[in-house]
Amino acid sequence: MEYRVYDASAIGAAIRDLRRAKGVSQASLAMAVGINRTYLSNLEQGRFSEQLGRLFSIFRQLGAQVALTIEEDE
Repeated sequence: MEYRVYDASAIGAAIRDLRRAKGVSQASLAMAVGINRTYLSNLEQGRFSEQLGRLFSIFRQLGAQVALTIEEDE
């Protein structure tokens, strides 16, 4: 499966879908990666930081997009 990511809301939806598919809570994922659960929640809701907004602006300006590909379980 692949997600095409054009903006913060699309990346947030992908994170949420992938997290739920793995059966992982926001709290446990946030703890595992060393971020605040509230920050993760904001990402999943399409709210983003200034840095993330700039990153997508760069991609758009370059005519590029981000694709997330799910690794196959071994």
